[in-house]
Amino acid sequence: MFLKNFWLKLTNNHDYLNKRNIQIREKIILKFRKLHEKELISIREKIKSKKELNFLHSGHAADIINVLPVVKKLSEKHECNFFINVNKPIKKYFKHPAGKYYLNDKIFKMIFPLLENQSYLKKVERYTNQNIDINFDLLRSLPINLLFDNVTYASVLTGVNPNYQETFLEADNHKEKKNKIIIQRTFRYRNDLINYHFLNNYNDLFFVGTYEEYNDLKNIVKNLNFYECEDFLDMASIVKSSKFVLANSSITFPIAEGLQVPRLLESCPAFPAAQPHGANAFSFFFQSHFEEKFKFLADKN
Repeated sequence: MFLKNFWLKLTNNHDYLNKRNIQIREKIILKFRKLHEKELISIREKIKSKKELNFLHSGHAADIINVLPVVKKLSEKHECNFFINVNKPIKKYFKHPAGKYYLNDKIFKMIFPLLENQSYLKKVERYTNQNIDINFDLLRSLPINLLFDNVTYASVLTGVNPNYQETFLEADNHKEKKNKIIIQRTFRYRNDLINYHFLNNYNDLFFVGTYEEYNDLKNIVKNLNFYECEDFLDMASIVKSSKFVLANSSITFPIAEGLQVPRLLESCPAFPAAQPHGANAFSFFFQSHFEEKFKFLADKN
């Protein structure tokens, strides 16, 4: 087979490429049917037959938030339990807050209060080999390109389609910080085509990411303030009370989505998986659009 393919490549490269493409597609189909098709069918059967569902997720934190619209929709007819798998190894990410893991102990302690606050989750626990009905980690193994709307990942896995323009997070208003412009900009998923210098013309800017991320942006935006969140429930409170949120693809943006506050997404040209949904929700790739949308939200009553 190798010699035949090699000879075809030498004598007719067009036919070789077509044949190679067919072979690759056949391998993908074979692998999917062997490893994943039965599990996807099983998920649908469990949703139809069971009254209580156990979910598993290993992070990232933002990805956990993104599956909650589907979980909330399922909670209308099921009791829903959510289990977090901590310290699952990951390939190296530049300045990833959880280090060498999708989600470490520190991030688990940050996200747990927010998840526990959701009335549609009957139980939230660290994963210790509990029986699982729907494993959201399966999505990373499926033969699909993840460069699509990441809040819909859980719909792809479950076949459940909620209204993504509705709120799916519950949080109280912040007791002190109200009507502020809330910003997070992680070192990952940045847009190098834009800059933040014009924000020096605005006041009441509060950064809610890590202190290292804050200092990085503070070099550009001199009037930027830092707010240290106790946890992600605290972050959700300040987001809920904000004038609007500006963030790249990070934990803050899906929280803003879940609360349906006005928001502006710095879209990453290399990985444009995050998308805004609903009213007063915008994204941008280019500087003029960035400044235009920011001004619109800043001037809005």
